[in-house]
Amino acid sequence: MKKIYGLSTAFLMAILVLTGCSDQFLEDKRNFSNAGDEIFDNYVTAEALINDLYLLSLPASTSGITYQYPSAGTSDAYSQATEEYAGLSFIVDDGVVLTTSSTQMLSLFYNERKTSNNPYGRIRTCNDAIRGIEQGALNNEEKAKLLGQVYFFRAWTYYRLVKEFGGVPIVTEVQNAIIGDDGGISLFVPRSTTKQCIDYICDDLDKAANYLSSVNWGNDSDYGRVTAGTALALQGRARLLYASPVFNRADNADRWTLAYQSNKAAIERLKTEGRKLAYLDDPGENASGWAKMFAEYNSPEAVFVTLYNNVAKPTGTTNPAWWNGWENSIRPANTGANTGKNTTSTMIDLFPMVDGKKPGQSVDYPYDPDLFMLNRDPRFYRTFGFPGVRWAYAYTGSNGYGNGTNYELWNYSWYISQESKESPSDGGYAGDKLGTDYKGVYVRKRTDDADLNSTALYVYEVDGTKCFQRSAAPYMEIRYAEVLLNFAEAACGVGQYSEALEALRDIRRRVGYTGNCGLEDGLAGDRGKLFGAILYERQIELAYEGKRFDDMRRWMLWDGGVGQSAIKSTWALTGFGGNTCNYLGLTPFNGTNRKIVELRVSDDINNGLSSSKDVDPLLADRPKAWNLKTEASPSAELVKFYTEKLKRKERKGDDLDKVISFKPKYYIGGLKENAQRTNPKLEQNIGWEDYMNGNAPGTFDPLAE
Repeated sequence: MKKIYGLSTAFLMAILVLTGCSDQFLEDKRNFSNAGDEIFDNYVTAEALINDLYLLSLPASTSGITYQYPSAGTSDAYSQATEEYAGLSFIVDDGVVLTTSSTQMLSLFYNERKTSNNPYGRIRTCNDAIRGIEQGALNNEEKAKLLGQVYFFRAWTYYRLVKEFGGVPIVTEVQNAIIGDDGGISLFVPRSTTKQCIDYICDDLDKAANYLSSVNWGNDSDYGRVTAGTALALQGRARLLYASPVFNRADNADRWTLAYQSNKAAIERLKTEGRKLAYLDDPGENASGWAKMFAEYNSPEAVFVTLYNNVAKPTGTTNPAWWNGWENSIRPANTGANTGKNTTSTMIDLFPMVDGKKPGQSVDYPYDPDLFMLNRDPRFYRTFGFPGVRWAYAYTGSNGYGNGTNYELWNYSWYISQESKESPSDGGYAGDKLGTDYKGVYVRKRTDDADLNSTALYVYEVDGTKCFQRSAAPYMEIRYAEVLLNFAEAACGVGQYSEALEALRDIRRRVGYTGNCGLEDGLAGDRGKLFGAILYERQIELAYEGKRFDDMRRWMLWDGGVGQSAIKSTWALTGFGGNTCNYLGLTPFNGTNRKIVELRVSDDINNGLSSSKDVDPLLADRPKAWNLKTEASPSAELVKFYTEKLKRKERKGDDLDKVISFKPKYYIGGLKENAQRTNPKLEQNIGWEDYMNGNAPGTFDPLAE
């Protein structure tokens, strides 16, 4: 029997009470949502309910930030507040001030149009399952498998809430809107402190790990289920969040110790489960192993993974299969995909040189922004697509898009007027059927490259702009490299600098570095610089995986945290030198403006102009494209082509009249007023207006223990 959930959260029940719905109506809903407790007496039916939890809770590879999904690397509002994508999202637009009634405010806490598929609906589902499994007739081994998964997803849901808002109500059991509720008052649960929530999350994850410690999902049908290692990895992430400056203004050493212990335990457990850095001993040419793992099923890198299929929709149904749309979203339009994704000039100029030093700091490899593709970190070539590089795909037919197995990206542009050529707001025209639908430099990260994978995980279909949409490539929300970086950061926090540095070296060795892997001298003697090096490595290794916004928020990198004392005097940073950016040796992101890099025809070629948008002035001059798999570096001919025939143009990314402006109160979000309307015990965060008190300043302190 499939469990069906009706109105299933404390907040939703509160709506029914406050709007005067009849007791019979409430009773009907209670019976409906609690039907079928006998499912917990049968493993198959109980597991079906757990599978629903996966469906409701797993991250999605192309989702923007929502109450249901975390950021996953696409150009959502969070990523557009970082270096990864241009376009001022409302979070960093100086002309937008978020309030608790703003339509742009992220409604992660509560969504009145949903039932079981909102955070507290999922928490109720978990509480119901825990009660049912514990009281059911299954044997202890079966109960352990199921309970381990449920405790994980309850913790995952709470973690996402706490990350946004600090302390939230902790609901530990299924609430009853009918019996003994004193008119519904008992449904209104006040907020717990952030520390209490973090401890509760970590306790749930300890339980999950203990229940799953003896479980070996030993067959393909169970791959993708969470493990003890998954639980401990999330615990390490949660402990690191609480140790980070956004919640740890005084640099409390005990929090770093707990983060260190949790992440160390996660690594030890994951190793016993066969998890590790994929291709550590076989980096391949230009980090080909690193690139390949993103399109592999059951990669040893995967810790918390969402699986997809490439099965066609049943005839007559409008429900999509679980397809990974990432490949279709990043491929250029002349492959039959959507349109692709721009990166920013900041990201292009950010990646290390081939010796591991930052551009401008390398003695042996001076950086030329016009020849940005020369002598870069191997991950650069697997993260970005630029003119003159192969980007093969699995299609050999003739469908108007060309032969995919020989695909070459030539996304340079030309102009037909001097005014447009010089305008930072105007784009030109590109060849190979790209026209104006081209990107300056493409995001290539996580692609299923036909030069690396002999059997693509997508089914290439000729259907307009969705040729790659049926992809079964997994999405890794947590992968081993992140756990290792979490450990490195926590190790730095407790002064275990040699362990932190060794973790960084392993990350770099996997893509071909040797020796000290290009890390700056003296890091072991400077805690702030080492923290900065770890965050820099996260920018590179985890680029376009939805992690950068969280890192910037954890470390308050838009302004260094200097505006916090204006919210509350006790919120001022007393640790980290009083300014995280200065402490890390970074420039605050506020006040900057992002641009897009375009490679246009050089002024030496007819002044950079063409007689027509359809006449490519360089078509006959193109050299052979660079094959990343077989050639360590671009050919002399390709370098000459760039040098003599192309020019870098910085095009508008953000509004030219504005700069990044992330406001101090955004580091910890406020509750939308609809959450307060449905639970009058919810205090508003300091710095935000309190709906229940006439929009007076909020009183809840998410930093108080």
